[in-house]
Amino acid sequence: MATLKAPITRNDHIRGTVVEYGDYECLHCGLAYPIVNQVLLSFSGRVQFVYRHFPLTEIHPHAEIAAESAEFASAAGLFWDMHDALFENQSRLSVTTIFLIGEELGLPETALRGMPLETGQYRNNVHGDFMGGIRSGVNGTPAFFINGVRNDGPYDYASLVARIQMRSAAATGT
Repeated sequence: MATLKAPITRNDHIRGTVVEYGDYECLHCGLAYPIVNQVLLSFSGRVQFVYRHFPLTEIHPHAEIAAESAEFASAAGLFWDMHDALFENQSRLSVTTIFLIGEELGLPETALRGMPLETGQYRNNVHGDFMGGIRSGVNGTPAFFINGVRNDGPYDYASLVARIQMRSAAATGT
């Protein structure tokens, strides 16, 4: 059973005990995106959600740029806005789309292009997430950890809810 090796820190992007390693260009991550949102609504603040980057650059050419752009948006307090927009525009993800999303969020293309993409300013953040995933046994996306234990089962709504409830009961001894 794989366990989460990279601890949750204040540098993580937290929404509310589920850690997802994802790739903005991964079709399965795109399918999981609305399910995760539905799960979070169901637990209404009782579940902490952490998203970590795991761009599969050999098969997804825009995944790294998308992840670095999300980190750039994070510096402006807009991580979740960029995260959501990237998944909502996944079917047409390109550098141009990323710049348009950034502009819609008030992040000018010149700042986005110059800061993170050309200088690689946020590459270490993304690489850190990726290496934490490798150490934790992630070998594909999406990869979910519930209370530190990798969910090797399906990630449909009912399965995730059942697994969260099971892991929460185990953690509290109920």
